[in-house]
Amino acid sequence: MSAAPGQYRKKLDGDGWELDEFTMDERFVAVNVAGKGLIVFAACSHAGTINVLKHAKRTFQDVPIHAVVGGLHLAGSNEENLPETVEIDARIQPAYIVAGHCTGWRAMTALAKAFGEEKIVPLSIGKRFSF
Repeated sequence: MSAAPGQYRKKLDGDGWELDEFTMDERFVAVNVAGKGLIVFAACSHAGTINVLKHAKRTFQDVPIHAVVGGLHLAGSNEENLPETVEIDARIQPAYIVAGHCTGWRAMTALAKAFGEEKIVPLSIGKRFSF
């Protein structure tokens, strides 16, 4: 669960807006690549990269995570989650972390120091990957 101070959502009955500062879930797509494991595609990880990866591990218990692809949402006020994210990633040990726009340069640097620059791949529009 991740906090987003000042965030609102439309009420379920459609009559106005209500404060909604917590993102309880994150949708992701996981593809099981033969001989490799899961490629976990996350959007912006508003619920937290850790929650996304834990959910993927619970859903596909016997399949290793080969790569996580998407925004890790670790820039700005979310930088406080960086040490725990690095720790969880170390336990999961993905071969690649393909990090998007909202990851932030501090997180990219910390991840590269923790896992080696060869495992950290900046994500950008038009890039192609082959797993």
